[in-house]
Amino acid sequence: MDRLTTIARTAMRGTMARQAAVANNLANVNTSGFRAEIANASTRWVGGGAFQSRAEQVGQVIAADMKAGTAVQTGNTLDIAVDGDALIAVQANDGSEAYTRRGDLRLNESGLLTTGDGYPVLGEGGPITLPPADSVNIAKDGSIWIVPQGGQIDQPQQVDVIKLVNAKGSTIAKSTDTLFREVNGGALPQDPMATVTSGALEGSNVNATTALVQMIEASRAWENQIKMIDTAKEIDSGGASLMRLD
Repeated sequence: MDRLTTIARTAMRGTMARQAAVANNLANVNTSGFRAEIANASTRWVGGGAFQSRAEQVGQVIAADMKAGTAVQTGNTLDIAVDGDALIAVQANDGSEAYTRRGDLRLNESGLLTTGDGYPVLGEGGPITLPPADSVNIAKDGSIWIVPQGGQIDQPQQVDVIKLVNAKGSTIAKSTDTLFREVNGGALPQDPMATVTSGALEGSNVNATTALVQMIEASRAWENQIKMIDTAKEIDSGGASLMRLD
């Protein structure tokens, strides 16, 4: 019966990973540029001194759905929807370069340009910081133009260019902080052909209805695995009782 219990517990680990991914997708159904996580089960061989004859199921987030979300006009000059497959380069909390589709940009009190979740946006020389300005506009190529305080409205000045990259030909993976990274730890080069649409935001590509169905399916799978463990215990208990009668 130990084998049956082990199988059920292994399956439960995979179900937990799936539930966590679906729950995170549902939590980000309204997050700009969010890419739905895809969880799956894989095989991990149990190591040891002998031949590897035992394996267990490991549930994990293996990829992200890169399908584009729907872009909507907002009229906010700091909002950008990234066109095509391009990504915005940002600085992660550990100082490394990472990538996102989230285009709800902000200026903090010191003039640092960040995404809506607080990651500094990278430009030609690192994180972008803007001086005080009467207006800020982002052009199609990601260049940032401002009218300095007290300046002429018809004489905007370019202060930086948002680093836009394309992962084509490289391998990127989504991390737990929702950011994408190059799997070998490198930085992707700027893509001169990448463009953005200013005054618009790309929505999440999570389909709430599909995610709810997936959550229900995962919950039912969890219940079935619990029942399997209970059945294994009952069989084991019954066998022990028969042995005592003997």
